[in-house]
Amino acid sequence: MVALGNLTLRKVAAMLVTVDRGRCCSSGQCVLTAPTVFDQSDEDGLVEVLQPTPPAYLAPDVRLAATLCPGRAITVT
Repeated sequence: MVALGNLTLRKVAAMLVTVDRGRCCSSGQCVLTAPTVFDQSDEDGLVEVLQPTPPAYLAPDVRLAATLCPGRAITVT
């Protein structure tokens, strides 16, 4: 943590996004929720991770995508 006058800055730990393609049911909720982090394969429609360590400002969208995933294929750590 760093203090700058009245501001306090805190380093945010990096987020890691992984997927289990075997659990993916191709609903596309992840792509709709966080399109810069997730995509669907043109070949089989399964989830693909575009950014395994997305910036912190995307954390709410990534966590929502994991929650909305009907196959529970997304893990965020």
